Amino acid sequence: MSEWTMLTKEELERQYSPSQWSHRMSAGDVIQAHVKALREGTDRARGLAQTLLNVPYGEGDGEKLDVYIPKGSPLDVHLVIYLHGGYWQFLSKEESGFMAVPLVDKGVVVVAVGYDIAPKGNMDLMVSQVRRSVVSVVQQYSHISGLYLCGHSAGAHLAAMVLSTDWSQYSITPQIKGAFLVSGIYDLLPILSTYVNEPLKMTEEVALRNSPSKLVAQLQLSSSSCHIVVAVAQNDSPEFRKQSEDYYKTLEASGLNVSLEDVPDTDHFNVIEKLVDGEYQLTKLLLKMMGKS
Repeated sequence: MSEWTMLTKEELERQYSPSQWSHRMSAGDVIQAHVKALREGTDRARGLAQTLLNVPYGEGDGEKLDVYIPKGSPLDVHLVIYLHGGYWQFLSKEESGFMAVPLVDKGVVVVAVGYDIAPKGNMDLMVSQVRRSVVSVVQQYSHISGLYLCGHSAGAHLAAMVLSTDWSQYSITPQIKGAFLVSGIYDLLPILSTYVNEPLKMTEEVALRNSPSKLVAQLQLSSSSCHIVVAVAQNDSPEFRKQSEDYYKTLEASGLNVSLEDVPDTDHFNVIEKLVDGEYQLTKLLLKMMGKS
């Protein structure tokens, strides 16, 4: 029996409410501050980079990308695809360009992906959308020398689902060199009975087929050469920390190239906000992975 099944519904809700666990400010304030920080960072990025906004990667209204390109872009392109968080029901690509701030200076292209959040989008659709977005980026940027993924919270889940893709169903197989999965959820079963699932309306079957922790055999096939960084905030809730630790252990036991980064003095929100800073632990790790440190 999983440990989370021993928790009351009330405690499970608390464990999966990241805003309850910040040591910096109240639950309501930390979410407001988070949105403000992401928007300000994205505004800065739009001032520093050349931008291509609302580039379609599919037919749907929500299937659009924002591309942040270094000025005087080199031919040898390292490219990071960023998948935003927001519990699959909040945020958008509009405040998701912030990590371009320290990266465009280093000649790195950043792509922020839009997808149809709930209730408009369901889990199967969102997973399909982010997979197709990656295919589209690879087709549009044929001169990528290194393709990397970064996702936060729900976006980390979606990035892990991209790594677990059966690419034989697609026109190409993207060669993803690295993935940063930050404070993610990799087993969706614990959230089925919580408020998180109210707009998603996932059944157990949907949750199982969209849980990266259950798809490690497919990840071994599709992403065995990818360096995966599973990052978690020091002040994430115990359940969030356990999600990251368990997923890391599962990947490591499967012989994959994976490392666990426990990021000190961070909570669920500023663990990703700080990617706007070139001196931040995870930014430096990403640049080192690219050979740009």
